[in-house]
Amino acid sequence: MATATPQALGRTRQMILDLWEISRPGLFLVSLVPFYLGYLLASGELVGPATGLLGLVIWGPLVWLAVLAINDAYDLEGDLLNPRKDTPLTAGRITARGAKAAAYGAAGLALLLSLAVRPEMALATLGFLVCGWIYSVPPLKWKNRAGLDVLSNCSGLVFPVLGGWAAVKPLDGFPWAAAVAVLLVEIALYTPTMIPDIESDRASGYTTMAVRIGAARTYLVGFACWIGFWALTVAMAAAGEVFPQWLVWPWAVCAPVFVWLYHSGLSKAREPKDVGRGMLRVGKLFLAPCLVFALAYTEVISF
Repeated sequence: MATATPQALGRTRQMILDLWEISRPGLFLVSLVPFYLGYLLASGELVGPATGLLGLVIWGPLVWLAVLAINDAYDLEGDLLNPRKDTPLTAGRITARGAKAAAYGAAGLALLLSLAVRPEMALATLGFLVCGWIYSVPPLKWKNRAGLDVLSNCSGLVFPVLGGWAAVKPLDGFPWAAAVAVLLVEIALYTPTMIPDIESDRASGYTTMAVRIGAARTYLVGFACWIGFWALTVAMAAAGEVFPQWLVWPWAVCAPVFVWLYHSGLSKAREPKDVGRGMLRVGKLFLAPCLVFALAYTEVISF
């Protein structure tokens, strides 16, 4: 009996660490940045009250554990064939059944906390979770349907913007052009990450968009969306839609620079380290115009 408690604590600690690993903390910013954008647009403030902090919990670990645990559970058979996959499930520390239980538990908690903030936020959270379910779970499993895999993965990331807005006020008046801009940039930043997995996905029987159309065309889809994002946001700035109108000139200067950065860093990238390097360069530098927008929108800087 004396050793039972330390052993139980050890198992509990390992389970918590495994669930944290499954939630992929490195991906939290993928939803937290759109959530913050929605919060910023609705509040006009750089930093907000506790409802925003609660949103960080919902749109960070909870939603990602929900969608990634269910994804890992249904992908386990194929992941066991992929030597690059090293997860608590492939290692045998968590079963597929346990991962599904964790996914639905995290989803339920995320919905309850969202509802405590505002019903519209709960709807946004539900939308994200449904996209993750459609992407991973048979018989739909859009992950295995070329084109629909990208649609379900990236359209799901529009919902954090809605969630950020709903943390402050109802969705009436939400600027839908901003959601389109987010969708374009999400597709642009997601599609290159599909390229290194083409061979392993093909071996596992997955028919992703990248498997179907090949690396070069997959890159072109992302590149076209990246150009579309910059063209749309320059036009929004020119019209004074969401963007302060004076931003049109710095934005017009940034656009060709970032188009070139994307092309030079990702057009030939095929291996994971090359894609990662290109994505890191584009992502880090992209933070600069994002910061300028936030400061301009909140009128910290103005011309």
